[in-house]
Amino acid sequence: MTLPQFTYHPDPVGSGSVQPSSTVCVCCNQTRGYVYVGPVYAIEEYEACICPWCIVDGSAHERLGATFVDEDSIGLDGDAGLSDAQVAEVSQRTPGFSGWQQEAWFTHCNDAGQFIGKAGRAELLALGAEAIAAVQDTTGLEDGPQWQAFFEALDKDHGPTAYLFRCRHCATLGAYQDCH
Repeated sequence: MTLPQFTYHPDPVGSGSVQPSSTVCVCCNQTRGYVYVGPVYAIEEYEACICPWCIVDGSAHERLGATFVDEDSIGLDGDAGLSDAQVAEVSQRTPGFSGWQQEAWFTHCNDAGQFIGKAGRAELLALGAEAIAAVQDTTGLEDGPQWQAFFEALDKDHGPTAYLFRCRHCATLGAYQDCH
């Protein structure tokens, strides 16, 4: 079965937010071959039991009261200037991702960015100078020994970890980083 397309999270399998699974979805009672494994904000606990189709069509939000991205985390720089519809699309109909601490969602050009994925030093080197600069900008560290030590320590799986986004309109990369 072909996965649905998410405007703000184009590769949820690649990012690790959606995984192959034979789990029956708690929302639609179907086995679709994939399950969402990221954060769920709801009164009930819904761990690895919601299919991507129920996220994208909004039924998981409507039936279960679930959101997948904390509305307050949308916009790395405070007021993101997004419409209520854009915030709802990201929080209610987009797979989130798990960070070490509170996740944050990059915004640019008056829209939410697309989540590319987690990155460590190796992934940033593969993505190039623009990705490295996006992460460095969030640290406040100038080129020098502190930045170099931090960059060398970046690790996709063990932290500190970078989280990368791309603007849907101008392709600017945005990022933030955190550690456990």
